[in-house]
Amino acid sequence: MRSRLYTLAKGLFGTPTNAALTLAMLGFAAWVLPPFWRWAIEYATWEAPNRTGCAAGGACWAFVSSRFRMFLVGRYPWEEAWRPALALVLLVGLVSVALSGGRRSGTALALLVVGLPPVAGALLLGGVFGLAPVSTGDWGGLMLNVVLCFLAVILALPLGVVLAFGRQSEAPITRALSIGFVEFWRGVPLLAVLFMGLVMLPLFLPHGVTLDNLIRAQVVLTLFTSAYMAEVVRGGILGVPRGQGEAAAALGFSDWQVKQMVILPQALRRCIAGVINIVVDLFKDTTLVSIVGLFDLMGVITQSLRDRDWLGMASEGYVFAALVFFVCCLVMSIAGSRVEKRLNAGIR
Repeated sequence: MRSRLYTLAKGLFGTPTNAALTLAMLGFAAWVLPPFWRWAIEYATWEAPNRTGCAAGGACWAFVSSRFRMFLVGRYPWEEAWRPALALVLLVGLVSVALSGGRRSGTALALLVVGLPPVAGALLLGGVFGLAPVSTGDWGGLMLNVVLCFLAVILALPLGVVLAFGRQSEAPITRALSIGFVEFWRGVPLLAVLFMGLVMLPLFLPHGVTLDNLIRAQVVLTLFTSAYMAEVVRGGILGVPRGQGEAAAALGFSDWQVKQMVILPQALRRCIAGVINIVVDLFKDTTLVSIVGLFDLMGVITQSLRDRDWLGMASEGYVFAALVFFVCCLVMSIAGSRVEKRLNAGIR
């Protein structure tokens, strides 16, 4: 215990620079935290019919509680909210088992990638097994952020692996197409391609054929994310010693077997941190879909602020959204760190 305290004290005050930075941060915290505490907790109003019932000088969390259902699932029927809740439980459960490293982790990972999407889709959409159909136009809130992020990750990672190997292909056409795809999506802002997907894509479809806005946004997010996944995976591939592939080839492995059984597993172990970073960024980037007509958590908050009963509640809404995204991203970062530690990524 003493050694830990000594190490902590040495890190905070071991040098004049560290001591000055520590004192500056403590001073900043003493300046910011007390007023925030008074606004968020001490003088806050937790229950009120509208903004006129909220006390001055404090946060009006009654706005959040009155719109809590909308913040979670948007216009999804509340009596059917058990369906997205069950899908979320399945997601968390399978991810937990897959990250545990036990005997069933491989099975859980396979179910997460292959089995969960159709099951969750059936639950959310309905129309089967006696479930009432729910249009994707009614999907919203945090549920929509989770759906967009989850599907984009499980679709973009394998596509990114293909693009990463394509960039290193000896076939000029394959290499050129892979490079062009990656550089295009990395060089265009996500907001611009979202607008292109929702506005320009229908122009290229056959007459009478339409695509749901959610599907368009999902396709754009998947393609955009796959370009970044490709570069992260390519970095992992370049980190694998060249002799590994040459030794496998000398043992009679085909080129496909070398990539699948030797290079790719080592590359993925090396790029776990980069993949988790992309996932965290993607989860936050899903809020951009609110600009193109999809009501995710930020979109629902923006719409709720136009209610005359709750005008001026922007601070409460955005603080709540920031807290939700912080907790979700922190959980993903911790899970990624556990996987990286368990696999000893980067240690050779």
